[in-house]
Amino acid sequence: MKAAVVGSGAWGTALAIQLCKNGHDVTMWTFEKELIPQMENERLNIRLSGVKLPPELKISGDYACIQGCKLVVMASPSFPARTVAKAAAPYIDDDAVLVSVTKGLEDGSFKRMSEVVAEATGRDVVVLTGPSHAEEVALGVPTGCLAASEQKELAEFVQDAFMSDTFRVYTSPDPVGAELGAALKNVIALCAGITDGLGCGDNTKAMLMTRGLTETARLGLSLGAKKETFTGLSGIGDLIVTCTSMHSRNRRAGILIGQGKDPQTAMQEVGAVVEGYYAAKAAYELGKRQGIDMPITAAAYKVLYEGADVKTAFSGLMNRGRKAESEDAGWL
Repeated sequence: MKAAVVGSGAWGTALAIQLCKNGHDVTMWTFEKELIPQMENERLNIRLSGVKLPPELKISGDYACIQGCKLVVMASPSFPARTVAKAAAPYIDDDAVLVSVTKGLEDGSFKRMSEVVAEATGRDVVVLTGPSHAEEVALGVPTGCLAASEQKELAEFVQDAFMSDTFRVYTSPDPVGAELGAALKNVIALCAGITDGLGCGDNTKAMLMTRGLTETARLGLSLGAKKETFTGLSGIGDLIVTCTSMHSRNRRAGILIGQGKDPQTAMQEVGAVVEGYYAAKAAYELGKRQGIDMPITAAAYKVLYEGADVKTAFSGLMNRGRKAESEDAGWL
């Protein structure tokens, strides 16, 4: 099958490699045209160091490479996603299946990435997400992901295209929950990194992850997501892998912030897109609009966008009023 991956970041590159392994005819579109000679000649992409690009993977800086593809994977970062999708739209064949793999929310509109791509292209969009470091997927480390769509046949098409003996894909009818879990876990992972930078321990991280998942699910349910999605791969699964690994750009940026660096400096030192920074603003404003209590997200927003001191923000979370763990504790 002819396929295109629109975006040459680490995740887009890893998925292009995976599709090549499965025998598909793959072209990867890149915004960074100056990197094409290196990718073509040396078979290296600086966005995914240490991994050789398959010799059969084609590289292009022209959106026309999408024409004739049965599968089109949208893999740009979240902030230019609408612009990239609009530019790609005229080249997408009528019978192509469109997949969004970006984890984030659009600033201002608070829309999920599949909604952004759908609006920009006028097409139905499948979500592919889950606990998946690009570095490990590219190296063939066993990984599980989720193909989510309200249309079963589209989810199963994507499942079949990507699935292999090292890349297991499950299907789900809940793209809302799948995307919100994927996007908001970046915020919680950034906060987990901050606690690492502050010198906290495993107990702290376990508390943060659990309570972070609670507020993510609370927001998701208010938007129509299914509760069980947040206990699956795109919920607790993605949260675990992103909060505990040094592969995570969000966690690494958080560590630097916890150590006293300002957010912009921390992101520059990480040297790649830190999606949790953008998601924190969108999630904070979306939570306010929905009337959902999201204390961890609110604390992250204040640190990232209002210059709040990380120690003060963390202390504020620990000293909140007493609460039951569940909003429906079951007591009469």
